[in-house]
Amino acid sequence: MPANTTLPVSGLAVVAHAKGDLRIDEVPLAAPAPDQAVVEVRYGGICGSDLHYWLHGAAGESILKAPLVLGHEISGVVVRAAADGTGPAAGTPVAVHPATPGPGAGDIRYPADRPNLSPGCTYLGSAARFPHTDGAFSRYVNLPARMLRALPAALDLRTAALIEPASVAWHAVARAGDVAGKTALVIGSGPIGALAVAVLKRAGAARITAVDMHPKPLEIAQAVGADEVLMATDVEAIAAVQADVVIESSGSHHGLASAIQGAARGGTVVMVGLLPSGPQPVLISLAITRELDLKGSFRFNDEIDDVIAALADGTLHIDPVITHDYPVEDALEAFGVARNSAESGKVLLNFTPPS
Repeated sequence: MPANTTLPVSGLAVVAHAKGDLRIDEVPLAAPAPDQAVVEVRYGGICGSDLHYWLHGAAGESILKAPLVLGHEISGVVVRAAADGTGPAAGTPVAVHPATPGPGAGDIRYPADRPNLSPGCTYLGSAARFPHTDGAFSRYVNLPARMLRALPAALDLRTAALIEPASVAWHAVARAGDVAGKTALVIGSGPIGALAVAVLKRAGAARITAVDMHPKPLEIAQAVGADEVLMATDVEAIAAVQADVVIESSGSHHGLASAIQGAARGGTVVMVGLLPSGPQPVLISLAITRELDLKGSFRFNDEIDDVIAALADGTLHIDPVITHDYPVEDALEAFGVARNSAESGKVLLNFTPPS
């Protein structure tokens, strides 16, 4: 849509109404606030949290209390710049940093240089607070200009839909420190795990082993840089890896057990896969006697800028992580494919209007 045309009054959006109730609704486009740009969304990646809102009516402790526009992994084009003069100009292709850090209520301490840990942080497409924070699975969306990251003209917007999850993976690898010349093990080769493989490869890891329950994710992991792949059931082979760095991205206590068993003495295990809330069984004695460093990893901060630069210069290879894309009109089918991790990697929604 040319930047000087009148903005539409509404657009198609993917909305979770309740557990098992996912709809494609026509939602109104409100007048943007002075610090908001209007973005025409081109592609959106379906995340695990989006699936949880659809399948369970909740993502962890975030429970749906009202209809929620899903989506936080998006790329698009600015069709109207923010009125206050901040952010990219109309016509600029952009990726989106979906977080709004904030201190929250009470006196909860967190490092000032790690705003991803701020207790009042909100995220696009999240029911963590009420009223909920609508996401960006909508043909047109108003977004704070500070969330937008201008993209090089040569960077394909389809690939750019991976920038947000790639930033999560980049942050996780960075939590492990310098990985150059080190052996690495990735437990769980879904989209985040596969992207972690790609980031490890770019960072100079000497040998990367990827693990998963299914052959398809392992094929993707090999396509983005894994030197060896193992089935998750091959416990002895995983334990024999003795990796300097392990990225646990399965989000299960079984995966965490494999991560601890597959780490070398004195190694580092980064836990980016979000386990269910509540107590979890952990091989903590083994972690203690091997002096493993167990590190959490949650979302990301300014790593999004590093990801964009690495995609722009061709040093980060992530295209194989995308396995499917569907027009937004077929979002229900797309979500069904995305839930089948044995057959899909990252599934995208294409919001471009039919010609």
